[in-house]
Amino acid sequence: MIEIILKEAVEHLGERGDIVRVAPGYARNYLLPRKLALAVTTGNKKQIEHEQKIAVARASEERAVAQALATRFAQTEVTITRRAGDNNQLYGSVTSADVAEALAAQGFEVDKRRIQLGDALKAVGEHTIAVRLHRDVTAQVKVIVAAERVAAAPAPTTSQP
Repeated sequence: MIEIILKEAVEHLGERGDIVRVAPGYARNYLLPRKLALAVTTGNKKQIEHEQKIAVARASEERAVAQALATRFAQTEVTITRRAGDNNQLYGSVTSADVAEALAAQGFEVDKRRIQLGDALKAVGEHTIAVRLHRDVTAQVKVIVAAERVAAAPAPTTSQP
């Protein structure tokens, strides 16, 4: 067994900066060629510690920005109109892409993969949707699905001479 320092999180092994013991073949053939790990030396330890300090500072800054954005999202209300039947069931559905597009219209650029809908919205009404802004910050957005009013088509008239 040899000791290595992980440069990245490796599933079932450890997180970035951890010193772990692995089989020499695993280190030589998998971790080291993919630059997922470094040999344990004092220079490498100092380098990883320095990178961790920078990563912690960056993560705390990103978290603060996400917190501020979450407070803005809490005050946001998005209205999406879709055609609906008599019992307020939508003919289609409202997906995370639709919500992302509606948020973009209000000035919020959010990737549709960050919107946690679960299932698509298929009924008219008010829904609260989670938007994951950061791994530690999730905002709630109120989405109102309104029924589109479709004017009834006039009855066809048949004129006979």
